[in-house]
Amino acid sequence: MDLSSFLTSLGTSFLIFVVLMFLFAWLSRKPGNAVVYYPNRISRDSWEGGSRTRNPFAWIKEALYSTEQEVISMSGVDTAVYFVFLSTVLGILVFSSIVLLPILLPVAATEEVTKLTNITVSNGTYSDLDKLSMGHLKEMSSRLWAFLFGVYWVSFVTYFFLWKACKHASHLRATALMSPQAKPEQFAVLVRDIPNAPEGQTIGEQVDSYFKTLYPDTFYRSLVVTDNKEVNKIWEELEGCKKKLARAEAVYALSKKTGNSEGTKPTNKTGFLGLCGEKVDSIEYYTEKINELTTKLEAEQEITLKDKQQNAALVFFTSRVTAAAAAQTLHAQLADTWTVTDAPEPRQLLWRNLKIKFFQRQVRQYVVYIIVALTVLFFMLPIAFISAFTTLDNLKKLLPFLNPILKQEAIRTVLEAYLPQIVLILFLAFLPKFLLFLSKAEGIPSQSHAVRATSGKYFYFIIFNVFLGVTVGGTLFSTLKTIKKDPNSLVDLLATSLPANSTYFLTFVALKFFVGYGLELSRLVPLIIFHIKRKYFCKSEDEVKAAWLPRGLGYGTRVPGDMLMITIVLCYSVIAPLILPFGVLYFGLGWLVLRNQALKVYIPSYESYGRMWPHIQVRLIASLILYQVTMFGYFGVKKFYYAPFLLPLPVVSLLFSFICSKKFFHFFQHTALEVAAHELKEIPNMEQVYRAFIPPSLSSKKLDDDLFEDAAPDGMVGPISGESHDLLP
Repeated sequence: MDLSSFLTSLGTSFLIFVVLMFLFAWLSRKPGNAVVYYPNRISRDSWEGGSRTRNPFAWIKEALYSTEQEVISMSGVDTAVYFVFLSTVLGILVFSSIVLLPILLPVAATEEVTKLTNITVSNGTYSDLDKLSMGHLKEMSSRLWAFLFGVYWVSFVTYFFLWKACKHASHLRATALMSPQAKPEQFAVLVRDIPNAPEGQTIGEQVDSYFKTLYPDTFYRSLVVTDNKEVNKIWEELEGCKKKLARAEAVYALSKKTGNSEGTKPTNKTGFLGLCGEKVDSIEYYTEKINELTTKLEAEQEITLKDKQQNAALVFFTSRVTAAAAAQTLHAQLADTWTVTDAPEPRQLLWRNLKIKFFQRQVRQYVVYIIVALTVLFFMLPIAFISAFTTLDNLKKLLPFLNPILKQEAIRTVLEAYLPQIVLILFLAFLPKFLLFLSKAEGIPSQSHAVRATSGKYFYFIIFNVFLGVTVGGTLFSTLKTIKKDPNSLVDLLATSLPANSTYFLTFVALKFFVGYGLELSRLVPLIIFHIKRKYFCKSEDEVKAAWLPRGLGYGTRVPGDMLMITIVLCYSVIAPLILPFGVLYFGLGWLVLRNQALKVYIPSYESYGRMWPHIQVRLIASLILYQVTMFGYFGVKKFYYAPFLLPLPVVSLLFSFICSKKFFHFFQHTALEVAAHELKEIPNMEQVYRAFIPPSLSSKKLDDDLFEDAAPDGMVGPISGESHDLLP
């Protein structure tokens, strides 16, 4: 790609961003769009509707001047830690740019080249952009010393900022956990792999006896896990009927306003999917159905609590110091007995996984790793397989009723042009859900842990298939024999292929931050979907709220996407230093746009108090090591005899990662006792702590009255006797 083509691509991306930003400024001022652009504030009753009269670009100032505490109060500690990541990467790239750009660009541009064949240039053609890259230097040139210095500079800047970020993220987590406000999960531990109860004793009684003996002064009670498959099924059906009743009542109320004063009662058919069967009055039908299901649910709840106990439980203590200590203590001689860990938040527990035994979890984990490895290595095979069945000829054979449609010339032309791409897009859209499914299949106990595991899997997938795939894809198959004879040649292959794709990745980064963050800010897709749902599908207030209520930032895919970008920028930072300003723009603009979204749009679905940070740092170090190894290979390609001076860097990176893991990471796995010992604002109401972990499908007024009939008033802090431990989620 020559300079004019690059500037055209860059200008087009920038123009798209400007258009999307003006669309955001205009659309966000419309009252009817407030729920799309300010849902976080609306859900917290902190939006005053002032956006109609403010400067349309006031969001930039708000984002820039917002404090970390404001981010935590609106979106939680996890979001604040994510911004620590963005700030850290931004700092690395800014400080790298300050030194590398004024040194390396002139060194490369002033090199006199007489033989074009001795240099490696982008896409095999020589352009003005190549004059500003390391590929412009001659082999064995003394100017390569400057680029070797650049590798060391980027590496040590990365170490410095990562060390600071570790301390900062650790401080954020400690501050949140020292909060004087009591959090239910801080008074509980999750107990798995409970041995079979002795004859004549229930699992609940066994758990109570075991922990009351170990912690006689602070043990409160236990909550044994049950198999909730049937009760959940009834509860979900009941909730569905309640929503349908609310919808029917809303339709009936609307008919009174638009039609006659008496209105028209809505009806529905009782058969399959409401398409067949007897036609009945919807309000009467769903009212009767709700009464019937309520009785059925209460009966199933009693059966579940009595007969479907599992070998897992939540154990509650009156002291969060005791809970923190218990979660870090070895309770049994055998690893597969009485496994005790920190309790996740009630809202993020994966109840089905809690009963999975220790060795089953180990086997599941290795099986999932194998499946993920095969997916990463051979992901093109299923795409090719699906594509083979989605060709027009095969569609005619498999789905003959489509023949009249496929004979239309316009439709046929469109399908031939876009069907393979559509298959690829659908597969990639499905991939994160597939990886999340695999992560949960490991037996992971919480949603946040599953998201972290999914993020890790997705990171390796996109690094291998996007970064390495694009880099060596064009030359890999032609050099398979060479790699087979000499596996070490893979490093040289990667090093040789990187400069040939420098302009491609330069454009890729620019497109990602201009178009990607433009769409993120403007929220055009969520806006269109919301208005379609509200106009044609939503009748009740709950349905309207469900249509606009957003989820969290989506760390499972967002973090790996950012990791891909920092990997690209790091690996090209010395080879093609011109990429550094684009990396700065990507993470700088990302920090600004996502700051706005965190304060106004996204509503977190869980809080893990920054446990994502070790996951982020380990992969940042992996990207740094990939960069260092690649640069060593490329200096070898340039026949620079002093390339071995780079060999200590990967070792230093591994040592740095080891030191950080030993010094900081343990606190992200467990709560330090000095943190847990921080004074509370008031004595927690243990009844409320206990109730917080009761899932909705097992919570009813009748059962709750029976459950807490023995509880002492005023937030009892002693153990409770009786059958109360048998209320199990």
